[in-house]
Amino acid sequence: MTKLEDIEKAVAQLAPSEFDRFRAWFEEFQAARFDQKIERDANSGKLDRLAEAALADFRNGRAREL
Repeated sequence: MTKLEDIEKAVAQLAPSEFDRFRAWFEEFQAARFDQKIERDANSGKLDRLAEAALADFRNGRAREL
């Protein structure tokens, strides 16, 4: 069995309350990883072009404040 299969089997065997705790933990874990990726991309300049395009749209009246 692979690690993933072991994890899938273990998750499938969790009691409902344990599964709820696992799901909450995993959602936080996944959000933190996403935040880290966005931060890396922002720091490396990968988002600069998108940010400039959004700002240009706003300046040219093609977008508005929320």
